[in-house]
Amino acid sequence: MKKIFLALVGLVLAFSASAAPYSEGQQYSAIKQTVAGQPEVVEFFSFFCPHCYQFEHVWHVSAEVKKELPANTKYVKYHVDFLGGDFAPAVSQAWAVAVALGVEDKVSDAIFDGIQKTQTITDPASLKATFVKAAGITPEAYDAAWNSFAVKAFVAQQQKAAADFQIQGVPAVYVNGKYLINNGGLDTSSMENYKLDYANAVKFLVNKK
Repeated sequence: MKKIFLALVGLVLAFSASAAPYSEGQQYSAIKQTVAGQPEVVEFFSFFCPHCYQFEHVWHVSAEVKKELPANTKYVKYHVDFLGGDFAPAVSQAWAVAVALGVEDKVSDAIFDGIQKTQTITDPASLKATFVKAAGITPEAYDAAWNSFAVKAFVAQQQKAAADFQIQGVPAVYVNGKYLINNGGLDTSSMENYKLDYANAVKFLVNKK
């Protein structure tokens, strides 16, 4: 009898260990049509979005996701144009400048604060001034990047990706071109638990393929 009990316990433990920690319809959804040719992890956001401000600037979810990803996993962030009115395209292009110059981490918080907290970023000139102050680049370097082919190509890439994924809200994180993280399906008991659960869900889907 004891042997049978131990065998049953072993089966239960084996099942528990093999059960997926994240499930479709709860922590993530499979999108209707796979988007080919995209990096493993794609995040859509807007500097005008209050939820994106919390996600990036307060909870630091993006940083946690990057830290937990398998080696050589490509993570790209695209800025969307449907928030922010007429100023949005300029901010999207400025984000492309940040990517081209490799200063995303230096300017992201400053742009979020300037747009949503202090309201000191209101036009292309104040946006440019923020780059100069936060990233330590010259106005000439900013202008050169702004007018470069690489920046124009990234702007087009952002727009195409938003259309291909049919983005309707942000922040939105897609994995392997076919899975969308369900922001409301994760552990929200604390900010720490949320960002850790988010990062682990993304890592799970990267490995899921």
